[in-house]
Amino acid sequence: MSEIERTKNQTTEDQIRLRPLFLYQLLLKHSDEDHMLTTPKIQKLMQEEYGIYMHRTTVPKDIQLLKDAGFEVMAERRQAWNYYISERDFSIPELKILIDAVQSSKFITEKKSQDLVEKLLTLTSQTQAKKLKRHLELSGRVRSENEKGYYIVDAINDAINTCRRISFIYMDYSGTKKRVPRHDGEPYIVSPYTLIWDGDFYYLLGFNHKSERIATFRVDRIGEQPEILEEAAQKPPKGFKAAEYIKQAFRMFANEEPEEVTLLCENSVMNGVIDKFGTSVKTKRQGRNTFLARVNVVVSPTFFSWIFQWEGRVKIKSPAEVLEKYREMIGKA
Repeated sequence: MSEIERTKNQTTEDQIRLRPLFLYQLLLKHSDEDHMLTTPKIQKLMQEEYGIYMHRTTVPKDIQLLKDAGFEVMAERRQAWNYYISERDFSIPELKILIDAVQSSKFITEKKSQDLVEKLLTLTSQTQAKKLKRHLELSGRVRSENEKGYYIVDAINDAINTCRRISFIYMDYSGTKKRVPRHDGEPYIVSPYTLIWDGDFYYLLGFNHKSERIATFRVDRIGEQPEILEEAAQKPPKGFKAAEYIKQAFRMFANEEPEEVTLLCENSVMNGVIDKFGTSVKTKRQGRNTFLARVNVVVSPTFFSWIFQWEGRVKIKSPAEVLEKYREMIGKA
């Protein structure tokens, strides 16, 4: 008895009933517009991967069954009929962007990054997956070491969806590079508003009940999975917009109230001003080579460092006390 005959005889009734679904899985895995499958190739792969025998006349019948059920299976006649999956949830360029984002993220650990990329690669054919392995040059990139990041984010999302407060321990690094609890391990009680991705890190934005003000916390510095409390979360202030808060708080490093600052800028830094504050930033021409920009920011060392990087091409014009704080910081440095 030949191998084909043995496989045919061993094909169970359940396999025959589920055969169209196995066929669809096979097409997802092996086919795309540039790599179509002929009937003999489908017969061979079905035997190798699922132990299912298919007669050559059964292949087009099952293909038609899938199409009748709404699956995007394409058939193209060349020397023989060729079949492939045309529409997928994500295009190749979209998957490339997602993979680059995962591989570039500091928040995601090296191991979790590899796991996620492997899952993303299953969303296209094996041949196309090879094109997606882009090998970004990220060796030595600083990454989070908190493997519990997934579970922390999941708990925060649950608390936001159910409008409840959370309790967690916030961590710092000591002078010996050990993770130690901030405030001697006293739990933070926070009403979570939203999660924000900013500057390669995830941040929790919410109301800190101890300090009684809106605050931000780096998710990878939350020690353990937060406890979801029974108390209802405090709602954001009326008119509060997370996007505006993010812009004003300058990458989450300060929790003070924002104020308006006027900057004198050279024309050459307009790109940088728009990158930071958006196209809605208020500007006014000031001479041939300069302009004024009025921005609402949290005055902090983070804001001053942004000013400093422009090497004098951006200057603080007002208020005078903000300019004095900047000079004091430079003097201390």
